Amino acid sequence: MADSSRLIHLKIVTPKGIFLEDDVSELVAPGKDGDFGVQIGHTPFISSVRPGILKIYKNDKPELFSLMNGFVMVDIDKVRIFTEIIENPDDIDVNRAKRAKERAEKRLQEKKENTDLRRAEAALKRAVTRIQINEDGFH
Repeated sequence: MADSSRLIHLKIVTPKGIFLEDDVSELVAPGKDGDFGVQIGHTPFISSVRPGILKIYKNDKPELFSLMNGFVMVDIDKVRIFTEIIENPDDIDVNRAKRAKERAEKRLQEKKENTDLRRAEAALKRAVTRIQINEDGFH
C-alpha cells in the first residue's frame, strides 16, 4: 500500500463532469512540449495537454487513458486535468479509429481548398492516440 503522505490528489474533469478523482503516486501526461511526470511536491505550473496517453500510477501499477486536448494545473499536492475527451482503452473502438485515421490522412493529402487542415490534423492525432493505446503494447 502506498504511503498516503506521498500521494497526489488527481481530478480529471470533462464537459460531462468529473471523470476521475483519486489519490495517485505519480502520473505522466502528454504536455504541449512533451510528456511530463508529476509526483507529490512538484513545482506548480499550468500547461496545455495534447492528444496522447495519460499514465496514472496507483500502488505502482499504471492505468492508461487516451487523453485529448485540454490543460493541466499542477500544484504541490494536487493535479487537475481539464480535457475535452478522456477514454479508457476498453471503451475505444479501434476499427472506428482506424477508419477515422484513414479519412484524416486522405483529407490532408488531398489539400482541397475547402479542407479545414487544423481540424483534419486534430482528427488524425485523436485517431492515432486511440489506435496506439490499444495496439502498441500499452494495453
